[in-house]
Amino acid sequence: MARQEKNIQKKPKVDFKAIGEELGGLLPPQDIEIEEAVLGALLLEPEVVSDVMDQLQADCFFKEAHRKIFEAIAALSLRNDPVDILSVSSELSKSGNLEEVGGMAYLSRLSNKIGAAAHVEYHSKVILEKFLQRELISISHEVQKIAYENSLPVDELVDTAEQKIFTLAERNMRRETESISSVINKAVSEIEENQKRKDNLSGVPSGYANIDKITYGWQKSDLIIIAARPSVGKTAFVLTMARNMAVNHNIPVGFFSLEMPATQLVKRLMVSETGLSTDKIRGAKKMDDTEWRLLNSGLAKLAQSPLWIDDTPSLSVYEFRSKARRLVQKNKVQIIILDYLQLMAGPPELRGMREQEVAAISRALKSIAKELSVPIIALSQLSRAVETRGGNKRPQLSDLRESGAIEQDADIVMFIHRPEFVGVVEENAYPGKTDVIIAKHRNGEVCDVPMRFLSEEVRFVDANDGAQFKEQEPAYTTRGSRMNEFVPNQEFDQ
Repeated sequence: MARQEKNIQKKPKVDFKAIGEELGGLLPPQDIEIEEAVLGALLLEPEVVSDVMDQLQADCFFKEAHRKIFEAIAALSLRNDPVDILSVSSELSKSGNLEEVGGMAYLSRLSNKIGAAAHVEYHSKVILEKFLQRELISISHEVQKIAYENSLPVDELVDTAEQKIFTLAERNMRRETESISSVINKAVSEIEENQKRKDNLSGVPSGYANIDKITYGWQKSDLIIIAARPSVGKTAFVLTMARNMAVNHNIPVGFFSLEMPATQLVKRLMVSETGLSTDKIRGAKKMDDTEWRLLNSGLAKLAQSPLWIDDTPSLSVYEFRSKARRLVQKNKVQIIILDYLQLMAGPPELRGMREQEVAAISRALKSIAKELSVPIIALSQLSRAVETRGGNKRPQLSDLRESGAIEQDADIVMFIHRPEFVGVVEENAYPGKTDVIIAKHRNGEVCDVPMRFLSEEVRFVDANDGAQFKEQEPAYTTRGSRMNEFVPNQEFDQ
């Protein structure tokens, strides 16, 4: 796959003329007169050079001679040398390109473009637009070629095409250097918006009040890893969270389940939503008419909630990126949950090198979170070191299975620890006692958040949720910050 990607990025020369003839004699997107006007402005008005350099590159020009002239101007500008007809002529002569571009006569002709300097920003934008149109044609040509060759898996081909178009779109967005005052104004505006929120959060609420007190909600572009040993309740934890966000807060949620079919996930939600027993939801026991009415009425809000479930097995990181993009663009999804990381397929060339494959997946998830500007929550398995360790068997960062890179890439790492589940007896422990251990928090404190697991309803709630627990306000256990601590890769059991 790596070799194929290099071939894709090594762009073949596109025969725009041949493509245009196939389409009825169309010319490739270009505007030679505008290109001449911009180059003339650069030769006449040196003060506009920095503005144009910020917006254009040599490959934006269609005419080869114009590309060489722009390269000469850019080289002079980079050295802080003066830009005029004589200096550009000398620079072209040094590179052996002066005669190829038409000599001094052509440079003089360009400098006679009267009035070009006054409109250089608009003209530069036109050149950039024509270049982007040609690049789209070029990308389409590359994709067609590889599709015909049948040399790349379809999901990788689609992902590569999407990524190239996204990169092209980013190039079209001109980024300006901002003064500190303008950045402060933006920051103050964000603070004002957050102050208006009734929930006192700055991110996506989890629906777990005690966790939100620490995180202030899940923040944009963050990668959150939630880890535990099998059967501790990772899926129940994030499924309840997804339900809370979608039903209680009307926040669009994308849920990718690589382990469990969508119908099983929904049946779990039915149990917690209606209070009916697991046996009846699964069909092991018959329901009477009253229970059927309870089921139908209890699912009304859930059915209308913006929760999107994808249960594609062995989902590759390329497919995930494509589907995540569509969910964000089409359904305005604000948070994505992945259950779970180790079941995702990484780059084909890393198959068999499990630690490197998981590291590549972890890096990709963080990259996707930043690209889409949404938090991504990924579940992860722990190594068996937790079970063999003595004492209270609390999970540690070094227990993350198969790759220390997971910890390095994550903004938040949380562990679900149920003492009674691992055979640890604690004094004054309430039924279903659970510690959500925030072991890494890049932008906040690390601490233990008390919760409890309702086994009959297959869901987690805050420790003080419920009449019998409301008078017992749980105390937080706070430890020193380990925000950017990194534990080297360790050999874990597979």
